[in-house]
Amino acid sequence: MAKKRIAIDMDGVMADLNQHYCDWYFERTGERVTKEQLTGLPETTGFPQEGIVHHFLHTPGFFRTAPVMPGSQEVILSLMEDYEVFIVSAAVEFPQSLTEKIDWLKEHFPFISWKNIVFCGLKTIVKADYMIDDYDKNLRYFEGERLLFTAPHNVNYEDYNRYDTWEDVAKFFASQQVKVA
Repeated sequence: MAKKRIAIDMDGVMADLNQHYCDWYFERTGERVTKEQLTGLPETTGFPQEGIVHHFLHTPGFFRTAPVMPGSQEVILSLMEDYEVFIVSAAVEFPQSLTEKIDWLKEHFPFISWKNIVFCGLKTIVKADYMIDDYDKNLRYFEGERLLFTAPHNVNYEDYNRYDTWEDVAKFFASQQVKVA
Protein backbone atom coordinates (compact mmCIF):
# COMPACT_ATOMS: atom_id res chain seq x y z
CA MET A 1 0.00 0.00 0.00
CA ALA A 2 1.13 3.52 -0.75
CA LYS A 3 2.04 6.08 1.88
CA LYS A 4 -0.10 9.17 2.24
CA ARG A 5 1.23 12.06 0.18
CA ILE A 6 2.21 15.57 1.30
CA ALA A 7 2.70 18.41 -1.22
CA ILE A 8 4.93 21.16 0.16
CA ASP A 9 5.38 24.62 -1.35
CA MET A 10 8.89 26.09 -1.55
CA ASP A 11 8.63 29.89 -1.51
CA GLY A 12 7.40 31.20 1.83
CA VAL A 13 7.25 27.70 3.30
CA MET A 14 10.66 26.07 2.86
CA ALA A 15 12.49 29.19 1.69
CA ASP A 16 11.99 32.36 3.74
CA LEU A 17 11.33 34.71 0.82
CA ASN A 18 9.89 37.47 2.99
CA GLN A 19 13.14 37.73 4.96
CA HIS A 20 15.01 37.49 1.66
CA TYR A 21 13.05 40.45 0.26
CA CYS A 22 13.97 42.48 3.35
CA ASP A 23 17.65 41.49 3.18
CA TRP A 24 17.97 42.20 -0.55
CA TYR A 25 16.20 45.52 -0.15
CA PHE A 26 18.57 46.58 2.63
CA GLU A 27 21.65 45.42 0.69
CA ARG A 28 20.59 47.44 -2.36
CA THR A 29 19.17 50.58 -0.75
CA GLY A 30 20.60 50.79 2.77
CA GLU A 31 17.02 51.13 4.00
CA ARG A 32 15.74 48.59 6.52
CA VAL A 33 12.26 47.06 6.15
CA THR A 34 11.22 44.28 8.53
CA LYS A 35 8.87 41.36 8.04
CA GLU A 36 6.69 42.87 10.77
CA GLN A 37 6.24 45.99 8.63
CA LEU A 38 4.95 43.79 5.80
CA THR A 39 2.29 42.10 7.96
CA GLY A 40 -1.16 42.25 6.36
CA LEU A 41 0.13 43.62 3.04
CA PRO A 42 0.03 41.75 -0.27
CA GLU A 43 3.30 39.93 -0.97
CA THR A 44 5.94 42.05 -2.76
CA THR A 45 4.40 45.31 -1.47
CA GLY A 46 5.27 47.48 1.52
CA PHE A 47 8.71 48.57 0.35
CA PRO A 48 9.40 52.30 -0.16
CA GLN A 49 10.63 51.65 -3.71
CA GLU A 50 7.51 50.33 -5.39
CA GLY A 51 8.09 47.40 -7.74
CA ILE A 52 11.58 46.60 -6.49
CA VAL A 53 10.59 43.14 -5.24
CA HIS A 54 9.28 42.21 -8.70
CA HIS A 55 12.71 43.22 -9.97
CA PHE A 56 14.33 40.90 -7.37
CA LEU A 57 12.13 38.01 -8.53
CA HIS A 58 13.57 38.36 -12.04
CA THR A 59 17.18 38.86 -10.93
CA PRO A 60 19.57 35.94 -11.40
CA GLY A 61 20.67 34.56 -8.04
CA PHE A 62 17.61 35.65 -6.08
CA PHE A 63 15.98 32.23 -5.66
CA ARG A 64 19.35 30.47 -5.28
CA THR A 65 20.30 32.54 -2.23
CA ALA A 66 17.05 32.45 -0.24
CA PRO A 67 17.42 31.50 3.44
CA VAL A 68 16.00 28.20 4.64
CA MET A 69 12.88 28.44 6.79
CA PRO A 70 13.90 27.44 10.34
CA GLY A 71 13.03 23.85 11.18
CA SER A 72 11.98 22.88 7.64
CA GLN A 73 14.91 20.55 6.94
CA GLU A 74 14.51 18.49 10.08
CA VAL A 75 10.73 18.26 9.91
CA ILE A 76 10.60 17.36 6.20
CA LEU A 77 13.26 14.68 6.67
CA SER A 78 11.22 13.26 9.54
CA LEU A 79 7.97 13.37 7.53
CA MET A 80 9.60 11.35 4.77
CA GLU A 81 9.77 8.36 7.12
CA ASP A 82 5.98 7.98 7.12
CA TYR A 83 4.77 9.98 4.10
CA GLU A 84 5.51 10.39 0.43
CA VAL A 85 6.72 14.01 0.25
CA PHE A 86 6.64 16.11 -2.91
CA ILE A 87 7.98 19.63 -3.27
CA VAL A 88 5.52 21.55 -5.44
CA SER A 89 6.41 25.01 -6.70
CA ALA A 90 4.68 27.30 -9.19
CA ALA A 91 8.19 28.01 -10.47
CA VAL A 92 7.18 28.36 -14.11
CA GLU A 93 6.02 31.92 -13.32
CA PHE A 94 9.73 32.82 -13.03
CA PRO A 95 11.48 30.61 -15.61
CA GLN A 96 14.98 31.67 -14.52
CA SER A 97 14.15 30.27 -11.08
CA LEU A 98 13.93 26.66 -12.27
CA THR A 99 17.65 25.86 -12.15
CA GLU A 100 18.16 28.01 -9.06
CA LYS A 101 15.42 26.19 -7.18
CA ILE A 102 16.82 22.78 -8.12
CA ASP A 103 20.29 23.86 -6.97
CA TRP A 104 18.84 25.32 -3.76
CA LEU A 105 17.03 22.05 -3.01
CA LYS A 106 20.18 20.01 -3.73
CA GLU A 107 22.14 22.14 -1.26
CA HIS A 108 19.61 22.47 1.55
CA PHE A 109 17.46 19.34 1.10
CA PRO A 110 19.82 16.77 -0.46
CA PHE A 111 17.62 13.96 0.86
CA ILE A 112 14.78 14.93 -1.52
CA SER A 113 14.97 13.04 -4.81
CA TRP A 114 14.55 14.82 -8.13
CA LYS A 115 11.60 12.46 -8.61
CA ASN A 116 9.78 14.26 -5.79
CA ILE A 117 10.13 17.79 -7.20
CA VAL A 118 7.24 19.20 -9.20
CA PHE A 119 7.46 22.56 -10.98
CA CYS A 120 4.19 23.77 -12.42
CA GLY A 121 2.07 26.80 -13.17
CA LEU A 122 -1.24 26.36 -11.37
CA LYS A 123 -1.25 23.91 -8.49
CA THR A 124 -4.83 22.84 -9.22
CA ILE A 125 -3.37 19.74 -10.85
CA VAL A 126 -1.80 18.56 -7.59
CA LYS A 127 -3.32 15.48 -5.99
CA ALA A 128 -2.15 14.65 -2.48
CA ASP A 129 -3.56 13.99 0.96
CA TYR A 130 -2.09 17.20 2.44
CA MET A 131 -0.80 20.48 1.06
CA ILE A 132 1.36 22.94 3.01
CA ASP A 133 1.31 26.36 1.32
CA ASP A 134 1.24 30.05 2.16
CA TYR A 135 -1.28 31.06 -0.52
CA ASP A 136 -5.04 30.81 -0.73
CA LYS A 137 -4.83 30.57 -4.54
CA ASN A 138 -3.01 27.25 -4.11
CA LEU A 139 -5.02 25.86 -1.22
CA ARG A 140 -8.49 26.94 -2.34
CA TYR A 141 -8.97 24.22 -4.96
CA PHE A 142 -6.93 21.54 -3.26
CA GLU A 143 -9.05 18.51 -2.39
CA GLY A 144 -6.96 17.15 0.48
CA GLU A 145 -6.23 18.62 3.91
CA ARG A 146 -5.01 22.21 3.66
CA LEU A 147 -2.28 23.53 5.95
CA LEU A 148 -1.71 27.27 5.71
CA PHE A 149 1.87 28.21 6.56
CA THR A 150 1.83 31.69 8.10
CA ALA A 151 3.44 34.52 6.12
CA PRO A 152 3.04 38.32 6.38
CA HIS A 153 0.76 38.40 3.32
CA ASN A 154 -1.70 35.79 4.65
CA VAL A 155 -2.36 36.91 8.23
CA ASN A 156 -5.92 37.85 7.28
CA TYR A 157 -6.82 34.42 5.82
CA GLU A 158 -9.38 32.76 8.05
CA ASP A 159 -10.49 29.72 6.05
CA TYR A 160 -7.62 27.38 6.91
CA ASN A 161 -5.87 25.74 9.82
CA ARG A 162 -2.79 27.91 10.34
CA TYR A 163 0.75 26.76 11.13
CA ASP A 164 3.21 29.45 12.23
CA THR A 165 6.36 27.34 12.32
CA TRP A 166 7.70 24.01 11.15
CA GLU A 167 7.47 22.89 14.77
CA ASP A 168 3.70 23.45 14.51
CA VAL A 169 3.63 21.39 11.30
CA ALA A 170 5.53 18.58 13.05
CA LYS A 171 3.02 18.61 15.93
CA PHE A 172 0.11 18.38 13.47
CA PHE A 173 1.57 15.34 11.71
CA ALA A 174 2.53 13.74 15.02
CA SER A 175 -1.15 13.92 15.98
CA GLN A 176 -2.22 12.13 12.77
CA GLN A 177 -2.64 8.40 12.74
CA VAL A 178 -0.44 7.41 9.84
CA LYS A 179 -2.33 4.95 7.66
CA VAL A 180 -1.39 3.74 4.23
CA ALA A 181 -3.65 4.97 1.46
